[in-house]
This record gives sequence, structure tokens and C-alpha cells, in this order.
Amino acid sequence: MNIAVVGTGYVGLVTGTCFSEMGIQVTCIDVDKRKIQDLRSGIIPIYEPGLEDLVKKNYQAGRLQFSTDLTECIDEVEVIFSAVGTPPEEDGSADLHYVLDVAHTIGKNITNYVLVVTKSTVPVGTAQKVKAAIQEELDKRGVNVPFDVASNPEFLKEGTAVKDFMGPDRVVVGIESEKAKDLMDRLYRPFTLNHYRMIYTDIPSAEMIKYAANAMLATRISFMNDMANLCDLVGADVNMVRRGIGSDSRIGNKFLYPGCGYGGSCFPKDVKALIQTAAQQGYEMRVLQAVEAVNDKQKSILFEKLVKVFQAQGGGASGTESLLKGKTIALWGLAFKPDTDDMREAPSLVLIDLLLKAGCNIRVYDPVAMDECRRRVGDAVKYSRDMYDAALDVDALLLLTEWKEFRLPSWNVLKKTMNNYIILDGRNIYDKKEMKENGFIYECI
Repeated sequence: MNIAVVGTGYVGLVTGTCFSEMGIQVTCIDVDKRKIQDLRSGIIPIYEPGLEDLVKKNYQAGRLQFSTDLTECIDEVEVIFSAVGTPPEEDGSADLHYVLDVAHTIGKNITNYVLVVTKSTVPVGTAQKVKAAIQEELDKRGVNVPFDVASNPEFLKEGTAVKDFMGPDRVVVGIESEKAKDLMDRLYRPFTLNHYRMIYTDIPSAEMIKYAANAMLATRISFMNDMANLCDLVGADVNMVRRGIGSDSRIGNKFLYPGCGYGGSCFPKDVKALIQTAAQQGYEMRVLQAVEAVNDKQKSILFEKLVKVFQAQGGGASGTESLLKGKTIALWGLAFKPDTDDMREAPSLVLIDLLLKAGCNIRVYDPVAMDECRRRVGDAVKYSRDMYDAALDVDALLLLTEWKEFRLPSWNVLKKTMNNYIILDGRNIYDKKEMKENGFIYECI
């Protein structure tokens, strides 16, 4: 079976590579010539555990090819996945011009039946726009080439994307024909042999499922962050509350961990897009508006706690700028979550901006996101060799990303290197009692 995947970003590259691992002939397409040349040379544009080895293996085996031109393979493929970017517009709605560009290219060039599958996260109604764009080009050519459209939203978690694709808990497919269903069955059968869970829906429902899933997860996170802030005020322990409600089978324990805000390529963008989709229909998504507002505020929570700590140490109620000016602050973790170098919408970016405006010196360390941080903030911060180098002569240490190597540091080493024994834990991975016994001023969410 031959397929093409247009777009070699996070979703497209994982999708194409994992399909090739199952013996499917895959051509990944991208207009970025440098990226395609790098991929042919085994250079991967993203950090994702296990992906680099699979790309090299399947490229060398000839099952995975890379090209800048969809027309080179369009006559040989049965399925074309569109996995191009859908960046947010200024109003939060999804920018579909890349998706529609792919559709127009397909319509201008197909000569045989093809199934066009939207893999990108797109608002309800996009598949019909894709269908109309393809048909428009066919009409201009005066030809009648059969084709189908389908929606196959991705549910990949950064850091475990390869595992998620190779052993999905569900595969959602929106279709309009039995032929499309048969093709998607053939494609996904190798992945679902032991856990066959193909969910077929109409296309609008499939498009909505992706947004609804991410919106629900974002809602749980913001709910717990709101609860954590209330617990802080009334003297309750949010970790005990989390365990108490998570044991309720109706609620479950997933995504109930409070923290310093969610980020990444999906949750912030998808929540905004869903709010905007509703607004276009004259409907107000009030719950999601609150989810977004809570998350935006939560990204500054560690900064607010830092100010309070220094005030309690004798800084009084003076302005933030004079209180923090000249202080050296260490940040452990820059990526929005572990096992990725993705800093899109990361809390670290908000915190860096706030600390710089307050006149702080900032030392940072992340196991994989240092280059991405350099690209985003340049020389505004000091880049450290390792976690202990970051803590050298600092007045406070703030943990933002729960990388495994941060979970059990040497408190004795930190006490020898830090100027001030202050640790603010944005992910609640340390034990309050242990921190107090080791002589640290400790604040968490």
C-alpha cells in the first residue's frame, strides 16, 4: 500500500514513520527543502523518544521517502494524509490556508481515485472546504476523477507519540463512504490487532472529537489549579484533595495534577479555536473561557509566590521591581512538559519575561530544550551546563518541568551552591516535610 503524508512537523513525521514501520510505502512531503534534506540525512527536526531510530531504519529500508513535491508520487498513492500546520489567527481561530493549499494541489494533479485524510487539528466543517477545493480544481480541468475525504484526528502526546501511534487506545475516523472505511481499516489493522478500537463517525463529529478531548483535559487541569489556589488560601492540601476525588470512579485520577499552567502545541491553540468556532455560531463557551483565563493566570503563580517569599524575608511591601532587582533566579525546566523540547505556550516563557522585567538575572537548564530556548529568548538568560550549574550562587530555584533527573537532587550540593535556600516547585514533585528538614524555604502549588 502506498500513501503520502503532507507536512513533516510533529504529527506528519510521526504518522508517516509509524506507518512505514508496518510495511506501508510512505512518502513524506514538505515544502521546506532544508528540512527534507536533513531528514534524508537522518537529522530529525523535533525531539521525540524513539523517532530518530525509526526514521533512519525505515528510510534505509526504502519504505520511507522524503520529497518536496507531492506531484512526484500522487499517481502512485491511494491515501494522502494532510498534516500541515493550522496556526492560530489573531482571534484564536485556526488558519486553514495550508490545509486548503494541499487540497488545491491535489485537485490540480490527481488522475486516479484517492482518499484525502485530514490529520491536522481543524475546526468542524474543514473537510467540506477541502472537498470543495479539490472539486473546484477538477471542474477547472474539466475532468471527473473520483475521490473521498475523511477526518482522522491525532491523539499523540509529546514524549510518547511513537508509543501512542503504535498502540492507540482508539482511532477516530470520520468518513462518507464504504470505500474510505475499507482503506482506513486496511491502514490501521496492523496497529489494532490486539486492541481493535476503530471508532467510525460522520466527518463533523470526528473533527469535533479532537477539540472536545483536548478541551476536557485542559478543563481538568485548570479546575485543579483553581482548587489548588483555594486550598492554599484555606489551609487544605491539594494533593490530598486530588487523591480523594481521583479515587471516585466517576472522576478518575488522570489530569488532576495541579501545576504552573499547561502549554504546548495543542491545549492552548485548541481551546482558543473551539471558543472561536462557537463565537462564529453565535454561542459563548463560558466554561472554556474560564479555563483559558485560569491557565493564563496560573503561568504567573510562581512569580507571585517568589515575590511573597522575598517580602516575608524582610523585603516589606515595596514594589516588585525594587524587591527582585539584581536577584539571581534558577529555572529547572523550560519545555512545557518532560520528554520534549517544545516550548510553545510554555510557562517558562511567561516566567522569564516577568523575571526580566523585574530586573532579575536568570540561569536556566533543561535536558533537551536549551537550543529552543536560545532560539526564542537569545542571550537574555544564562545557559547552564547542568542542573547544579544552574543553581550556582542563585537566590532562588524554581522548578517548571518535572524531568526525571530533577526528582531526587542532592540537597547537600544545592545548599553548598545556592546563596539563598529557596525552592519553588511548580509541579509538586517534592515532599514538604523533607524540604523543611533539609533547611529549605519551600513553596509549591
